[in-house]
Amino acid sequence: MQKKVFQLLVNNTAGVLSRITGLFSRRGYNIESITAGVTADPRFTRITIVASGDDEILEQIEKQLAKLEDVRDIRELKPDQSVYRELIMIKVRAAADQRQSIIAVADIFRAKIIDVAPESLMIELTGNQQKIDAFIGLLDGYEILEQARTGIAGLGRGTEHITFID
Repeated sequence: MQKKVFQLLVNNTAGVLSRITGLFSRRGYNIESITAGVTADPRFTRITIVASGDDEILEQIEKQLAKLEDVRDIRELKPDQSVYRELIMIKVRAAADQRQSIIAVADIFRAKIIDVAPESLMIELTGNQQKIDAFIGLLDGYEILEQARTGIAGLGRGTEHITFID
């Protein structure tokens, strides 16, 4: 099993995300993560999908996605030619005597404390998956109350592979 990151440029229409995820569920393909957001041109949405499978399955996923009516462009974002980022918000139980050590870990990762409550801290961190996983690993001795991860968003490096649609 391997993972591939696909970037789709799709028409910004009602139900487009449902049609894309429906393709995955009908065929039993696995989505590791999916992110979507409108582009600079409000007619289009950029969707980043991380899918897993063997070479044949990943090739089929790309071909099937390309056949969907709303998909204007699809490409693989290869790790050496792209930049990936993910956001995590994590709430950690923090008694008064633990706060400084949690803040010190957050500072090492350039994370931000975005909420302080009497018994918890909420931390925001952006980075690649390895950075986020390492951060979570260092919080292992603390009680993680909640966490929310966005999944990967990515763009290709440089200007070579930009899609322009009239």
